[in-house]
Amino acid sequence: MKGSRKYPNLIARPACSLVIGWSAEQTIQYEGRADELSGDELRHYQHVYFEAWPECRDHLRWPDIVHFVVRPRWLRFSDFAQSPTLIEEFNF
Repeated sequence: MKGSRKYPNLIARPACSLVIGWSAEQTIQYEGRADELSGDELRHYQHVYFEAWPECRDHLRWPDIVHFVVRPRWLRFSDFAQSPTLIEEFNF
């Protein structure tokens, strides 16, 4: 949402990081750049997103909703359930 605290922060400083997972002690650390979507690119990513989560289409009615894509620069996959621990890094 444009009124959120995150929105102006991402516009001013688009570098961001995420940690995804922990199921079965597996994670992905994800560093990249967040870009606000518009035009054809927005429609493309909305199509992909709503294919996976059709129940979220109602969110389009929210005033000032925005969508970002985070393009990766670096990823680390970790599987702590293995012995030895599996850690793989990828740079983009």
